[in-house]
Amino acid sequence: MALRFSDLCIDANDVKALATWWSEVLGWPAEDADDGDVVLRAPAGAPDWLFLPVPEGKTIKNRIHMDLTPDDQQAEVERVIGLGARRVDIGQGEQTWVVLADPEGNEFCILAAQG
Repeated sequence: MALRFSDLCIDANDVKALATWWSEVLGWPAEDADDGDVVLRAPAGAPDWLFLPVPEGKTIKNRIHMDLTPDDQQAEVERVIGLGARRVDIGQGEQTWVVLADPEGNEFCILAAQG
């Protein structure tokens, strides 16, 4: 038996708004699904991101999160904060990565640039 990682599912109160926000962050196209979900189409070889509507809000730290590798960490952190992300402290201390949260509070990291 073989499995393929096809979708990363993300719960959201406002799937349209959150998917649109991540679409702008990542530069991936968003598509509405017939069932009210929204899909971000990832580049070949990466899983699509599927935004699913849920009634409850986020209440605790994520158990899974995305790490994003930029060409220029400082520029990307500033750009993403300008789009509506916020810095969060999850007890990480001083690190080479920056922990941010999207508009619904989901944590993600922007790593140091790799050269």
